[in-house]
Amino acid sequence: MPFTEAKEHAPGRLHQIFAEPYSAFDNLVGERLLHLRVALQALLAATMREGRLTLRVIHGWENGSFAPQDLVHSDHRLADLGDFRAVAERYHRAAEALEALPRDAASLLATSLDQAIAAAEAAGQAIAAETREIPARWPAFPGGLSLYTFFKVYHRLTYGEDDAYRSIRCETPEGLREIHEFHLEEGEFAIVIPADGGSDENLDSVLILHESQLEPVQALLEDSLAGA
Repeated sequence: MPFTEAKEHAPGRLHQIFAEPYSAFDNLVGERLLHLRVALQALLAATMREGRLTLRVIHGWENGSFAPQDLVHSDHRLADLGDFRAVAERYHRAAEALEALPRDAASLLATSLDQAIAAAEAAGQAIAAETREIPARWPAFPGGLSLYTFFKVYHRLTYGEDDAYRSIRCETPEGLREIHEFHLEEGEFAIVIPADGGSDENLDSVLILHESQLEPVQALLEDSLAGA
């Protein structure tokens, strides 16, 4: 993409459903909960039913930290709400027992960042230390825009955000993706789906949330997707 910011607040799947998706989930909107159910059914119901949904639980950043190597996660395939409940219970048991939370060996940011920088340097591009250390400068090298975009999503899901909803379009190594990001009283999460109308429209989607949001998002999904 020939720009240094992903297309945030870009038209996406929910613009086909709501005339004003950015205000549809505002606390002052009388039918906001109905709008939320409709949105979640549109974004998640079919992908979960067809076994194309992954739950990504992030943790590791705390007290304002945002080092790529400190962000950890675990990915879980979801075929139904029972799978979500099992993941939430696994995290709950670990927290109660003061055990380490589940984590995958792969890194969400650090490994990909190192690989992208190494590729840029191999192609003759000099990458300064500041560029490595400041996420806003990652778009200076190929692949950095996608990394920076997801860094911002993970950061907002960890530390919060004022906007109730945002729709992002970003080119990723897997293709063009829409990121639907929600910061609501009922829970904070993001849903990453293939861009509408693309050749990979029926590929997998990812539901991303911080481990602290497992319980509220479970309640939200139970309310919105049960029987969908």
